[in-house]
Amino acid sequence: MTAVAAPGTARRHASRSWQLAGTGTLLRLAVRRDRVMLPVWVVALGLTVMSTASAFRTLYDTASDRAGLARSTNASGSLRALYGPVLDDAPGGLVAWRMVALGGVLAAVMSVVVVVRHTREEEESGRQELLSSAVVGRRAPLTAALLTALAANALVALLVAAGLAGLGLPGGGALALGLAIGGAGLCFAGVAAVAAQLTESARAAKGIAGAVLGAAFVLRAAGDAARGGASSPLVWVSPVGWGEEVRAFAGNRWWVLLLPGAAAAVTAAAAYVLAGRRDMGAGLLADRPGAAAASRRLAGAYGLAWRLQRGSLLGWALAFAVAGGVFGAITNGAAELVGDNDGTREIFARMGGHQGITEAFLSSIAGVLGMVAALYAVGSVLRLRAEETGGRAEPVLAGAVSRLRWAAGHLVFAFLGTAAVLAAGGLGMGLGYGLAAGDVGGQLPRVLGAVLAQAPAAWVLAGLAVLVFGAVPQVSAGAWGAAGVCLAVGWLGPVLKLPGWVMDLSPFGHLPKLPGAVASAVPFMWLTALAAALTCAGLVALRRRDLG
Repeated sequence: MTAVAAPGTARRHASRSWQLAGTGTLLRLAVRRDRVMLPVWVVALGLTVMSTASAFRTLYDTASDRAGLARSTNASGSLRALYGPVLDDAPGGLVAWRMVALGGVLAAVMSVVVVVRHTREEEESGRQELLSSAVVGRRAPLTAALLTALAANALVALLVAAGLAGLGLPGGGALALGLAIGGAGLCFAGVAAVAAQLTESARAAKGIAGAVLGAAFVLRAAGDAARGGASSPLVWVSPVGWGEEVRAFAGNRWWVLLLPGAAAAVTAAAAYVLAGRRDMGAGLLADRPGAAAASRRLAGAYGLAWRLQRGSLLGWALAFAVAGGVFGAITNGAAELVGDNDGTREIFARMGGHQGITEAFLSSIAGVLGMVAALYAVGSVLRLRAEETGGRAEPVLAGAVSRLRWAAGHLVFAFLGTAAVLAAGGLGMGLGYGLAAGDVGGQLPRVLGAVLAQAPAAWVLAGLAVLVFGAVPQVSAGAWGAAGVCLAVGWLGPVLKLPGWVMDLSPFGHLPKLPGAVASAVPFMWLTALAAALTCAGLVALRRRDLG
């Protein structure tokens, strides 16, 4: 006897199948659109891990050198907050110490960009509505985006594992590290999928996912700073900390990999449920309706730019204030480093100068804040490109608003906003360190000045973004690449002992190591002049090209 499904059951199965119709086509489209970006990102991340392994094997070629580095790091809450504890002083253990958190963060950023690009950005631009008029199911775009992120993170894991194994490191540890990095990326692909359902703006979706990533990193840093060898509860609640708890090359706790997998599954399931409860192009957190008449503050280009940029500015400033406070509070732990460890002192000297170890740590954190602030500066500039491609710039320019005035409204936030974000970070770090040291009045001004001194270098990257947007807008995303290179050079260069000419490729390499170093006005003047020249060249190019 042949069983016959109930009509209701058949309809439900057909409905579920229909909602995924066209997934394969959208997946191929996503891969084609990302055929340059994703391979570059995956290969760059894999090569970074492999180059770190090669550098550690060269720089710390004896067991005593590696043991000294591990001992110094684990004795310092400050270094544990930056990189985590060293769980094993073998070459593989040092690679895992240096790269598991950073690699996880980079994989997470990649996943957020991919998922938001193929979900919320498609809806915001109107392309998804056009595609959905064909045979495309409701949940097909989300499925294609998640599959793209899954494939990218799987490739990262495989490349890291194969590369480290090829360098002679234990295969089990290499695979554990690769899966830990890829697992962090996959986890935040689910976070981005949920964020894309909540808001109507791709920029806001990235902001929500970025805020979750930032909170996860701060939790991991605070947990590692509080405890050395033992695991902190704060690390266990942080998706960034799960990769550390895998303990690659130090026991390989495979079961911990279930945590990012489960988190990805739960967030993806939540995104599917939320996707079915909203209209195309809408978000669950709907924008509030505006007033019947526009405020006088929106009458000009600067008022409109403030309305568009204020959320991002306030979010970045709050994040910098919190991060600065956390790192400032743990600065005193830098003095607990083993005094006779030349390797650790050399790392601090290359990052923060040859002054005292506490000042060098403050200087290194100020540099990190400056490099991250450059990402805000680039994003503020590229908001111009988003307004242009979204069709919102043309109505503005159709009135009595020139291109230069329209661009200047956003560039105010790219330049002055960067200084405001750095000021928030400097105030947080100065207060945190001042309270810990019992000298707020003496430490707050010097720490604030050290962080604000990073602004001219960040302005150079903002000026480069203006030039790219004005001259070759089709490759505006390349400005992110320049900022990423500077961040990688500043973060990895001191440990890998990169040559001076490589460090000088970053504008941050030309700044004095404040606080503590002797400051001269010359580098600040040159960097500011370079930023102004790049900006002017970009604005001239913008005036001469067609929009769109």
